[in-house]
Amino acid sequence: MEELESQERIGDFLVRIGAMHQEQVEDVLAYQESNPHSLFGMIAIEKGYIDDSALRKYLTAKLGSTRSEK
Repeated sequence: MEELESQERIGDFLVRIGAMHQEQVEDVLAYQESNPHSLFGMIAIEKGYIDDSALRKYLTAKLGSTRSEK
C-alpha cells in the first residue's frame, strides 16, 4: 500500500505514484481556480486523467496516515 507523506496534497501523491503527470495536476488546479467548489479528484476523473482506483489509493493512504497521527 502506498503511504501518504506528511501533509502531502492529492496532486503530489498522484504524481508520486505515477497516476498523473505534473502537467495534468497543473491543468486540474487551473480549472479549480475558476471552479473553487470542485474537488481535485472529481475534476481529474472527469478529465480522464485518473480513475476511481487512483482516488481510492489516495483516500486509503490519507485514512491510514490520519489513524497513525492519533
